[in-house]
Amino acid sequence: MVGVVAAVTLYVLFTGSSTSPPVGRGSAAPDFALPSLDSERPIALSDLRGRVVLVNFWATWCKPCEDEMPAMDRLYRELRPAGFDLLAISVGEQPSVVREFRDRLGVTFPVLLDSDKRVAIEWQTFKFPESLLVDRDGTVLERYVGPREWDAPAYVARIRRLLDASPQER
Repeated sequence: MVGVVAAVTLYVLFTGSSTSPPVGRGSAAPDFALPSLDSERPIALSDLRGRVVLVNFWATWCKPCEDEMPAMDRLYRELRPAGFDLLAISVGEQPSVVREFRDRLGVTFPVLLDSDKRVAIEWQTFKFPESLLVDRDGTVLERYVGPREWDAPAYVARIRRLLDASPQER
């Protein structure tokens, strides 16, 4: 509890505002455009409207982040053709460090750079890894704090249901 209070206090001090609505289940996912390790132009969340997106915040020094990435990559490769995307946002690190980490793990999903932590602050992420599942309409469906085995049947089934749902069922 003390950690959360300290984090919120720091957030208010650095942003000058405490009026930002919480980013969580049912809220609109804040848009962003961040540079990618593999693209000349930034990738924007709004460019992926119509797809189900897992937005993952992480850091190279975070062992649980590293541990969950192979499962994230398997999930991404399996479901991407059906309309799923995964954006792994490296927070506060230099591109060369992130590139070496990504290459060592051999992951294929897009890795974005939030070097100034602006997007992590806007999304109110405080622990790594932290992931948010966003539906086709840009609404946050779930916030996951801590590592997950992303290719476990329960996660795959949930995302498949979202991908298979008609607009009326969403």
